Amino acid sequence: MKAIVETGVKQLEIQDLPTPEIKADEVLMKVRANGLCTNDIRDYLGDTAYSFPRVGGHEFSGEIVALGEDVNPAHFQVGDHVVKYIIPSCGECHYCKIGRENLCEEIYTSPTFQNPEGISGFWGLAQYIAVKSKDLYKFPKETPFTHSAFTEPLACVVNSVERAEILYGQDVLVIGGGVMGLMHIMLAKLRGARVILSEPNEARRKLAVQLGADLVFDPMAGDALAFVKEHTEGRGADVVFNTTALPAIAKQSIDFTAKGGQTFIFSSLHPNDPVPTNLGAIHSLEKVITGTVSPTIRTFYRSVQLIAKGIVDITPLLDKVYDYEDAVEAFEYAMRPDTLKTIITFD
Repeated sequence: MKAIVETGVKQLEIQDLPTPEIKADEVLMKVRANGLCTNDIRDYLGDTAYSFPRVGGHEFSGEIVALGEDVNPAHFQVGDHVVKYIIPSCGECHYCKIGRENLCEEIYTSPTFQNPEGISGFWGLAQYIAVKSKDLYKFPKETPFTHSAFTEPLACVVNSVERAEILYGQDVLVIGGGVMGLMHIMLAKLRGARVILSEPNEARRKLAVQLGADLVFDPMAGDALAFVKEHTEGRGADVVFNTTALPAIAKQSIDFTAKGGQTFIFSSLHPNDPVPTNLGAIHSLEKVITGTVSPTIRTFYRSVQLIAKGIVDITPLLDKVYDYEDAVEAFEYAMRPDTLKTIITFD
C-alpha cells in the first residue's frame, strides 16, 4: 500500500509499505479522506516529541474492505463507510474505567506516539489500516468521506462544549475563528447561547456570522476586553473557549470571563510558556479555569450523529482537497494561517 511517511523534519515520502494483516476482531479499512490537523503540521515542522519515521493523520474516514472472522456481521459489512475512534486508550486504567478515555495513562507511551522499533503514528495517511471493530462507527453512504473525516475534530469540540454545560441565554465567547473555533460557535448555538467571536481575520469573522455568531470583533482594532464587557452588561462572558495557541491570549481569556464563569483552554499552548494568573481573583470571583483535550468514546459517537444526521453542516469549513501524491503541497497549504480544513484523499 501507499503511505505518506514522515522521515524527518519537513521530510515526506510516498512509500510502499505492507498492507496490514487483520486479526480476528479487526477489519481492514481503506482510508479515503484525512483532514490535516494543527498537530499534523507540528509533526511536519518537528515541533513535537514523537518518533520518526511516522505516518500521521488522525482525522480519517473510509470503508471496510475485509472482515476478521470474529467481527459481528450484524454490525459491520464489507462496503460500510466508517470512522475510527483514534485515542489509543488501554481500557484498563483508572481514567478509562471512569469514561475519560481521552486521559488514559498509556496514550503517550503507546506506539502511536513513540515507536523506536518501527513507524509511529495514527496511520490515517496510509491507504489501509487494521482497526478493532469495537473502535468503528458507521456513516450513511451518502455522507461524503470528506465530511465524515471531520468526526474527530468535531468530537473534540463536543467534549469541550458538553463539559461547559452551557445554559440557555448565556454569553459564550470564542477566541479564534479557525476550524475549531467555528465548530465551537456552531455547537454553542445549538446549546442556546449568544455567541461572540474574537478573530482578527475579516473573512473568518464573516463566515462566523453565517454559522451563527451573534457578535464578532477584531481584537487588534481596539480594546477587546472593553468590547466584550460593553456587550455583556459589564460582566464578561459566562463561558470562554480559547482555541488559540499563544500564552498571552490564554491569559486574556481569563480576563474575558465573568464572575462565576468558566474559561476553557481548548488549544495546547505553543510555546508552552507559563501564564501568570491572579489566583486571588480566581478565588474571590469564583472563576473556573480548565482544559479540554481530545474526545471520549461518548463524545466521538455524538459527533458521528451530528454529522450523519445533518445537524451540523461542516461544508463551509472544508477549504481544499489534495490527492495523496501531492502531500507536500497539502502540508504547505495547511500551514498558511488563513486556511481552514485541508483534506488529503486516497483513491
